[in-house]
Amino acid sequence: MNDVVQLDLFGEEDLFDTAPPVLNGMYYERATDKFVSFVRGHRHYEVSAKGCGLDREWQEKTKRERAI
Repeated sequence: MNDVVQLDLFGEEDLFDTAPPVLNGMYYERATDKFVSFVRGHRHYEVSAKGCGLDREWQEKTKRERAI
């Protein structure tokens, strides 16, 4: 009748540690076709992919590896 249920108060601790990672560095934003710089998760600087004067190899690598 009176079943005792033991609560696991500390077992669900991992659920709260799943915050998304904070962006730092330069990323390629597909929606706007821009290279965007983030500092501590805040958008800092952006430049159009077509008007970007940076190295073409760097642009292609960033588009492949750091697209958001």
